[in-house]
Amino acid sequence: MAWLKRLFGLDKPKNAQVNPTPQQVPQRAAGSSTTSAAPATTQSIPPERLGLNGEYDQSGLAKRVALAFDENSQLGDIDTLWVAQTGGMVVLKGKVPSEAILNKMISVAASVNGAKGVNTDEVTIG
Repeated sequence: MAWLKRLFGLDKPKNAQVNPTPQQVPQRAAGSSTTSAAPATTQSIPPERLGLNGEYDQSGLAKRVALAFDENSQLGDIDTLWVAQTGGMVVLKGKVPSEAILNKMISVAASVNGAKGVNTDEVTIG
């Protein structure tokens, strides 16, 4: 089973990307109503909240790391490991078969836009 499917119940969405271009989020000016003729401003999505297609997603970083794991031929789905996020920190939890696999996963996770680090405190090897 793929990482995205196991962790988030998602099949890979069409056009999903590990590092997509962010969509702009409309933001109304303070005090304006929806019927105001004033132009809406936009704000960008924080990199850790960027979804698979550039949309806002609370778990965007974790989902994009899972996609990166799916796209790396050296990393099969390890059903004893989970991916989460705390802000811009990628959190890996569970068990991996070897130090080499863990190091590869850290490298792949750290390369995803918005990842400020990779926490492996809750990972065991064996």
